[in-house]
Amino acid sequence: MKRSLLMILVALTIFAVAPAFAGGEATQMWRCEMDDDTTEAQVMEGALEWLAAVKKIKGGENFEAYVYFPIAVNATGETDLMFVVTAPTFKEWGEFWDGYEGSEAAKIETANNEFVVCPDSVVWESMKVK
Repeated sequence: MKRSLLMILVALTIFAVAPAFAGGEATQMWRCEMDDDTTEAQVMEGALEWLAAVKKIKGGENFEAYVYFPIAVNATGETDLMFVVTAPTFKEWGEFWDGYEGSEAAKIETANNEFVVCPDSVVWESMKVK
């Protein structure tokens, strides 16, 4: 009986932690607000500079970044843009964030806060539909 109970507990534990070892990409999405006089070109330039610095951090070599500017909006005043960063694996994601504090990318983020602020984010597991 004890052995059966132990096997059930092990199976449940594996089932519970399986998402942490899933095979999808790590994707983080930030909701951002731009200052009134900020241009899309400034945002793209800041994002490009930040991504170049990210690629120099262990784990960040394969990161990709996207900026989503809204075309048609029915939620005015809530979000000016979405900033999306993907990593091929959660292992790379973790390695990157372990080395982020004090990095050149962190300094660029602070400088970019003068014209765009991204206070809210969510990390997702994204899987391509095939």
